[in-house]
Amino acid sequence: MTEQDGAPRCGPGPGTARPLARGTSRLVIAACSLLAARSLFAHDFWIEPDRFRPPAGAVVAVRLRVGVDLEGDPVPRADRQIARFMMVTDGGETPIVGPDAGEPAGRVRVEAPGAAILAYRSRTTAIELEAAKFEAYLKEEGLEAVLEARARRGETAKPGKEIYSRCAKSLLAVGPADSSARKASSRSMRPLGFTLEIVPRADPYALKPGGSLPVQVLHEGKPLAGVLVVAMNAEEPAKKVRARSDRSGRASLALGRAGFWLVKAVHMRPAPARSGADWESLWASLTFELPDLDGARDPTKR
Repeated sequence: MTEQDGAPRCGPGPGTARPLARGTSRLVIAACSLLAARSLFAHDFWIEPDRFRPPAGAVVAVRLRVGVDLEGDPVPRADRQIARFMMVTDGGETPIVGPDAGEPAGRVRVEAPGAAILAYRSRTTAIELEAAKFEAYLKEEGLEAVLEARARRGETAKPGKEIYSRCAKSLLAVGPADSSARKASSRSMRPLGFTLEIVPRADPYALKPGGSLPVQVLHEGKPLAGVLVVAMNAEEPAKKVRARSDRSGRASLALGRAGFWLVKAVHMRPAPARSGADWESLWASLTFELPDLDGARDPTKR
């Protein structure tokens, strides 16, 4: 969404030593134009560990990414933007540490078998979008209530002044290939108290491809109804699974194949009076691996 997020860039990168041929240049310009159009909706932010199923005692590299359709740019660690960045297990919380501006954003050791949550909560960032882009973004993210509110107030042609923050989680299955140790822990299904949070109501690592994953969306610890929840798989990101949360904040997502899954949701509310913005958006994401039937493949190795 912003430069701080690591927005996609077009143009020569480090080490580009010679100009492109004319035909290639046209292709690059066309690709950049497409990317620029797509980058309007490049809001997704997620945690991507170097592996979802590490053995006990392993050190996990924790990457932050921003992009669209799971094509993401790395987001280096920015200490000034971090409100919370930790791993949560039944043993408690462990900080995810790393140097400022480092990539990956941090590393953490997983000590014992069981479920572990990698969790990131950002501080608030301000942004302003021209009216047409703001309206298109609201439609893309299923924020019809905000569209209607702007229309009622005669603000459809007004730029969108917004503050936003990120609430990202990633589920790890630590230890043996069987799920007995993971089932002994309900940690992955407990909320962390983030402002906006997607909580799985079943263990994704016990789910077979084709099954449905129940999730619950919580806003300040309470169920949030009417939120568009979207799931996408890294192998087929265009084939999105969509559902609206019900009165209890719950939605069910049919996950048709194994691999790396991202589940996301956005909630927008009026911004605090002294923020200088009209709206505040909260972005939640959840990543995990849906195992192959034989449990042999780790799709972070892609």
